[in-house]
Amino acid sequence: MTLALARVLARNRIRVALALSGWVALAATLLPAATPARWIPVLLFVCFGPGFALLHPQPDMLRPGARLEALALAAPLSLSLGALVSTSLFLVKGFSSTTFLVSLAAFASVASAFPGLPLPAATRGAAERPRRR
Repeated sequence: MTLALARVLARNRIRVALALSGWVALAATLLPAATPARWIPVLLFVCFGPGFALLHPQPDMLRPGARLEALALAAPLSLSLGALVSTSLFLVKGFSSTTFLVSLAAFASVASAFPGLPLPAATRGAAERPRRR
């Protein structure tokens, strides 16, 4: 019972971290302009945040093959969502870095509340199964 509770808490910690990552990136834009502390969190969030929010909260722990697949899919998913959001904001003439980051942060917050999308490597048996003894 305590092992199951530990897994739930660990999974929720990851989900909360994914949900907050966009808001941390948005807060980083308040720092002075040319500092790495401003652009590194924004770059990491835009490149990986929304994709990890869609993929990571898996029901089981992932083996290295499925983890590599999640990492390889997170960047293209995040960048695709970023392109869709920025294009949409440009079309309605409402683009700014703040609205862009707020849109992606809200998406990542909502997506991290749901279970992750199934990964093909996880469905082919790359997901670790708890061993019963």
